[in-house]
Amino acid sequence: MSQTVDPITLSVIQAGLQQVCDEMDLSFSRAAFSPVIAEANDRSDGIYSAVDGALIAQGAGGLPVFVGTMQYSTRVLIEMIATGGVLAPEPDDVYIVNDPYLGGTHLMDVRFARPFYRDGNIFCWLSNTGHWPDTGGSVPGGFSASATAVEQEGLRLPPVKLFKKGKLDTEIYSIICSNIRVAEQRIGDVKAQAAALMVGEDRLDELLDRYGDETVRDAIAELRARADTQMRSCIASVPDGEYSSVAWVDSDGVVNEPLAIRLKISKAGDELNFDFNESSPPCLGPMNSVFATTLSSVYLAMRHIFPEVPISAGAFEPLRVVRPDGTFLDAQYPRPVSGCAAEVSQRIAEAVFAALVDVLPDRVTAAPAGTSGNFALGGNDTERNRDFVMYQLSGGGYGGNADHDGLSNGCSTIGISKAPPVEIMEQAFPVLYHRYALREGSGGAGLHRGGFGLEYELELRRGKARASFVMDHGRVGPQGAMGGSDGAVNEVVVVQEGARYIPEHLSKEQDIPLAAGDRVCVKTPGGGGYGDPFHRALEAVLEDVVLERYSAGQARDLFGVVIAGDPLRVDIAATEEIRKQTIRG
Repeated sequence: MSQTVDPITLSVIQAGLQQVCDEMDLSFSRAAFSPVIAEANDRSDGIYSAVDGALIAQGAGGLPVFVGTMQYSTRVLIEMIATGGVLAPEPDDVYIVNDPYLGGTHLMDVRFARPFYRDGNIFCWLSNTGHWPDTGGSVPGGFSASATAVEQEGLRLPPVKLFKKGKLDTEIYSIICSNIRVAEQRIGDVKAQAAALMVGEDRLDELLDRYGDETVRDAIAELRARADTQMRSCIASVPDGEYSSVAWVDSDGVVNEPLAIRLKISKAGDELNFDFNESSPPCLGPMNSVFATTLSSVYLAMRHIFPEVPISAGAFEPLRVVRPDGTFLDAQYPRPVSGCAAEVSQRIAEAVFAALVDVLPDRVTAAPAGTSGNFALGGNDTERNRDFVMYQLSGGGYGGNADHDGLSNGCSTIGISKAPPVEIMEQAFPVLYHRYALREGSGGAGLHRGGFGLEYELELRRGKARASFVMDHGRVGPQGAMGGSDGAVNEVVVVQEGARYIPEHLSKEQDIPLAAGDRVCVKTPGGGGYGDPFHRALEAVLEDVVLERYSAGQARDLFGVVIAGDPLRVDIAATEEIRKQTIRG
C-alpha cells in the first residue's frame, strides 16, 4: 500500500469518489426530460483515468453494462486525441459520441466526456451515457428489428465537441436535430447530461481540495491494485479447469434461425480466460455485438457472481477475453447492432452463469429473464398535434439460487433501470394500459423457483403509430440450473382491429402499424428454476398456489405436489406417491 494514504483516508476517498458519481447520476435523472432517463434511470456516470481511460469510479445507480463500454470508449477518445484524430480538449469542453465501433453499445446510448483539469493539466475524465429515445434511423426509437446496416439504425456520431469552452456548438447540435425525431425535446436531455458532468466537476474539486491531488492520485492507484487483488482472490475459489456453456439468441430479426453463444472458460491460477470463438458468425440483422459490449458483458456477469469486489478497472484485469474474430460478438462496420447492449449482452452473461454454476453453486443463479423488453412506439398525437416517440423497457423474473427463489419483475441483467410508471407513460403519450401485472406461472420450477415475469397490455388511444420490438427469449426460456426447469418464454401479441398477430420472429419485428383502439400485449420471461423441483418444500408450493402464482395443476405437474380441498391444502399421501414414482436426475 502507498505510504502516503492510511487505511481510513483510503476508505473515505473511495466513498467520496463514489459519491461524486452518485450525485452525477441523480442530477442527470432529475434534470432529464425523457421518461427513459428521468424515470427509468437508463443512464450512467463515471470517473476515468486521464492516462488509459481506466474506470476509477461509477455511480451505484448506473447501468452495469456501461462499466466496460465507457472505459473502452474513454480510452479510444484519449488515443484519438493523441494521434490528432480528434481536436485536443480545452477546459469546459464536452465531447459527444455514440459510434458503437469506438467503444459503444447501440446508437441510442449517447456518451458525453468532459476533461477534468487541475492546475492546467487533465487529472481525469468525467463521462456519462444516456439512452436517447430516438437517434433517427428507419424506425421510431431506433430499435430496428430488421436493419442490415448501421446507417439504417440512426445517426452515428464520432467524438466531436458538442460544447466548446462551455458553450453549445449550435451547428453540430442542428445537424443532430435534423436527423432525429421529436428533436425539440432533446435539448432537455442534452443539457441535463452536460449539467451532470458539471456537478461531478464541482464535487471532485471539493474532494481534491480537501485531501490534495497527490493523496487522491495515490488512493486511486491503490484502489485499482486492491480491486485486482480481491478479484484474483475470488477467482481462486474456482477449481482449475475448463468450463463450457451455450446460450441462444432467438434470431437476428432477418434470418429466422437461432444464434449460438458458445463459451469456454479456462481457469488457471488467479485468472479466467473467456473464449467465444465457436459462436455463430456475424449475422445480417441487428443482433451483432461490438467487442466493447462483449467485454462489458463478461465484466458485469462476474460482478453478479462476486459483488463484493469494488467497481474499478483493477477488478477486470484478471479477466481475459479472447477477441472473438469472425463471430457476431465482434461486430465490425457496417454490421447493425441495435440489439447488442439490450439483448445480446444478457445472453453473454447467461452463458457465463451457465458455465460456472456447477463449480460455484452457492454464487451463481439460474438464468434471469435476460431481455430488456425493448418496445418502441412512434406516431402522431392528434389531440396535442405533435409527434411522439415512446420507449418502454420491461422487467422479468430472476433465476432461483442456492438460497432462495428468484425476484419477480426485476430489472434486466445489464442494469438497474426500472420501467417508467404507467401513470407517467399515459400522461406523456397517447396510450392507455389495460393490464400491468405479474405473469403468474412463468417462473421455472425448482427447489427454488424462478421469479415471475411481467404481463402488460396497452392501447393506442388516438392517431396512428408504428410499433417495433427488439426482445429475446421468445424461442427458448431462461435456463434452469442444477436440475431446475427453464423459465417461460417471452410472448408478444398485437391486436389490430380485433385480429391477433404474432410476429414471425416471436419477439422481434418493426413497423407494425397501429390505429386508435389497437393493442399490444407483452409477457416477459420468468427466471430459470434452481435445483430439483420435486425437492421444493410443500409449504412453499402451497403458498404459491394460494397466492395464485401457480395453478393446482401446475403444482402437480411441475413440483409433484397435489393440492386438494377447500380451503386448499397439500394431499400428503398423494404427493409422496407421485414424488416416489418419479425418478429425478
